[in-house]
Amino acid sequence: MKTTDDVLSTVPAPAGSDVRVEPVRYDHEGSALLGVLAKDHAASGPRPAVLVVHDWHGVNEHVEARVTMLARLGYVAFGADVYGEGVRPGDDTAGQVAGSYYQDLPLFRARLTAGLDRLREDPDVDHSRIVVMGYCFGGSGAIELARTGADLVGAVSFHGGLIVHEPSDASAIRAKLLVLTGGADPMVPDTKVAEWQDEMRAVPSVDWQVVTYSGAMHAFAVPGTNAPDHGAQYQERADRRSWQALQVFLAEVFDEEPTVA
Repeated sequence: MKTTDDVLSTVPAPAGSDVRVEPVRYDHEGSALLGVLAKDHAASGPRPAVLVVHDWHGVNEHVEARVTMLARLGYVAFGADVYGEGVRPGDDTAGQVAGSYYQDLPLFRARLTAGLDRLREDPDVDHSRIVVMGYCFGGSGAIELARTGADLVGAVSFHGGLIVHEPSDASAIRAKLLVLTGGADPMVPDTKVAEWQDEMRAVPSVDWQVVTYSGAMHAFAVPGTNAPDHGAQYQERADRRSWQALQVFLAEVFDEEPTVA
């Protein structure tokens, strides 16, 4: 099975680049947060940016790998911290920690907004071209941030839970949406996908698309995941295809020439 380092190596650093990954401390209403920022210091001027939201384990080596990959592609990338500095739960408590945010969506959205605000503070960010993306818990978060009406050009969910809202607030969404989901994900079954699509269909102004990967379980894009008995397993094929889909989407919303790596 591929490791995080294996995935990171699929996007090599361009010649002459100076990509650095650095911890960033910031705050939300008195709670200390610790994210991670990656960008190419050899580049100059504002550039498109991507906010990356972690899965239920918090900011970790997977988030660092993804922001590094994005920085190597020429973007400013910030891995936001929803949980708070020092809160990095293991498998035994991650569900409980993540669940507390699912049960308090206003707090979840506020922490996501704090991450977006911190990303906007970076002088190299083009404020008119920002996308949010996330994995599992973070995939749900990406869509939740878009539902706030945040000034984003795109939101991408990798195997995220698709939360349907009643009453719907989909009319507030300004970002284009890309949902990448597993065809064998018991946590996001076809019925959930259909319910979410129905909510989006009711608001014709929302630009959305769903891509389903056959045989892919939950967490298909998180290297090292191997719990098929619990419906979660890394799948190299779906990871590779979903990363390619992300790059095509970013090129579209950032108005760039697509370069798939």
